[in-house]
Amino acid sequence: MKRDNGLLKPEFTKLVAELYRDMEAAYDQTAKALDFSCSACPDNCCDSYFMHHTYTEWAYLWHGLKTLEESRLQNIGENAARYVVESEAALARGEQPIVMCPLNSAGLCSLYSYRLMICRLHGVPAAFTRPDGQKLEFPGCFRCQELVAADNAITPLDRTQFFRRLVSLEIGLLGNRRMTAPKVKLTIAQMIVNGPPTF
Repeated sequence: MKRDNGLLKPEFTKLVAELYRDMEAAYDQTAKALDFSCSACPDNCCDSYFMHHTYTEWAYLWHGLKTLEESRLQNIGENAARYVVESEAALARGEQPIVMCPLNSAGLCSLYSYRLMICRLHGVPAAFTRPDGQKLEFPGCFRCQELVAADNAITPLDRTQFFRRLVSLEIGLLGNRRMTAPKVKLTIAQMIVNGPPTF
């Protein structure tokens, strides 16, 4: 499997890591206010079909993948290829794919420190204000919705600042290529199968 060849500069990876830590802290604060935990949940969000849209997340994922032993990376690559086949088959049938993420191992993310934005923010109630001013709201997972129904005073996690910071990183990463680089719309499995991004 093709490995990341040092695409990201150390100062850039530091900024991504800081953004991800801030996302995690905001998520934890909202979850704590709800007394919410994923522990003993009958579901696993890692089989949700998420598309991801930035080169920043894709490249940083590969920054994490290259830290793994070759055998582990090979296993993840095989799982990713299987995921792509199974999800495409589901989509062809008109169904929403429900396939376990290739990074999942025994119910947990094997690349936890490098997980992408939606993996960090999904679950708790959230809001997002688009550049055009329109506000979008997300109710959270089924378990969180039950908690919110009992306490309408909960303030949803505001994702806006995190999106803005991610966009800023994306602009910095792509530079003058941002107008010509193909749009990203990939699952984690596709990011793995495709190898590190090129511009």
